[in-house]
Amino acid sequence: MAKYDVIFFDLDGTLVDTAPDLAFALNQLLEQEGKSPLPYENIRPVASHGSAGLLGLGFAITPVMDAFKPLQERFLQIYQDNLSRQSALFDGMENILDTIEKTGKQWGVITNKPAFLTLPLMADLKLDKRAVCIVSGDTTAKSKPHPEPMLHACQLTHVEPNNCLYIGDAERDIAAGRNVNMHTIIANYGYISESDKPETWQADAMINHPSEIMQWI
Repeated sequence: MAKYDVIFFDLDGTLVDTAPDLAFALNQLLEQEGKSPLPYENIRPVASHGSAGLLGLGFAITPVMDAFKPLQERFLQIYQDNLSRQSALFDGMENILDTIEKTGKQWGVITNKPAFLTLPLMADLKLDKRAVCIVSGDTTAKSKPHPEPMLHACQLTHVEPNNCLYIGDAERDIAAGRNVNMHTIIANYGYISESDKPETWQADAMINHPSEIMQWI
């Protein structure tokens, strides 16, 4: 297996299991609106798709509708207030991060989650000082699958894209990595729905547990 100078992670559904807190925020909002909460197993596969995906699931609403923005603001406030209520590193990920650091390599985060949520969450989990860089969804003008955040992370870490590995659980993650010639791995343990077809995303590999990352370190 090729070894890499930097390993970059998507955040939600790859590095950190944030679905419990996203589900909590959505169900709180649903109950406020007089609707029944949704089962966690229905929410989890949508957790990587941010507020638009979650509100679409809960309210059958899209960002172009007038009612979307007020609901989104309330959802984000509930989520921000419960950001690290249950969110934690995926099982086995702490060992992976420790191994990366002990071997003198670096790791970072490239996410579409906005900075006002990303940075406090990383701080709450005591990951902010460990990551060589944190590129949020609004750090650059464009977000994944656009190549801009990927190239920005490479500039921050002074590493060429082809010496980096990017791990994500959404098609846009793999597309963003491939767009800049990064090697890519699908985190199949993440928030992948039954309608997704990860085998068509053209990643270099697919893993079912974070421990499998060890062979690329």
